Amino acid sequence: MAWVLDLDGVVWLAGHPIPGSPEAITRLRQSGHRVLFLTNNSSLTLAEYVERLAGAGVEAAPEDLVTSAQGAAWLLQPGSTAAVVGGPGILEALETRGVTVVEAGAKPDAVVVGRTVDLRYDDLAAAATAIRQGARFVATNTDPTFPTPDGPAPGAGAIVAFIATVAGRQPEVAGKPHAAVADLVRAKVGVPAVMVGDRPDTDGAFAGAVGAPFALVLSGSTGPDEIPDDPAPAVVASNLAGAVDRVLGAA
Repeated sequence: MAWVLDLDGVVWLAGHPIPGSPEAITRLRQSGHRVLFLTNNSSLTLAEYVERLAGAGVEAAPEDLVTSAQGAAWLLQPGSTAAVVGGPGILEALETRGVTVVEAGAKPDAVVVGRTVDLRYDDLAAAATAIRQGARFVATNTDPTFPTPDGPAPGAGAIVAFIATVAGRQPEVAGKPHAAVADLVRAKVGVPAVMVGDRPDTDGAFAGAVGAPFALVLSGSTGPDEIPDDPAPAVVASNLAGAVDRVLGAA
């Protein structure tokens, strides 16, 4: 059985490991559970994620990851073209899918938007124009914020909202809790034993979509006074280590 773990707010904050998370992942694996990392952050390539996980004390291989960038690429047909507002993770996923990346002014079949800190006004305007002219509008995710040790930073949803406002259209969304990444996760591990995340609106809804219990951790975007009653998480813990203790201790 597999545990599916969000990264930001569960395993780390802006790449800094949350205390106890590496040890909790080791305990899961030693207990016979596969660990799959599922992130709505489309910024990094798979190799960069593997490197950062290693730096955080967690061993992983590219096949242990599913990203919203992969979900966005999955929505597009091989041989099509796409303009990108986002990071190298999207470019890698599109290349793997066989989608050619072009400039927004080249009348792409689609515009794919994800989180990036390298934003230019002209790129945002060109993306919105391409969408108005008929390009498919695909968002890796619409998380409004991104958890960091210093508090929330703008997430992909903030960039998507800018483009959607100018383009006058809402996007198809690939990341949690939507079908594209759900399909990718099921293809890898079937129905997960547990989905661990820090956001009820994405991680919790994703758990419901794939039929897995949801373990909510309070080490990221959700505080103790923001725990939903309906649907209530199966487990609430201060961090991943606490969630693993709760579930494995009850087994």
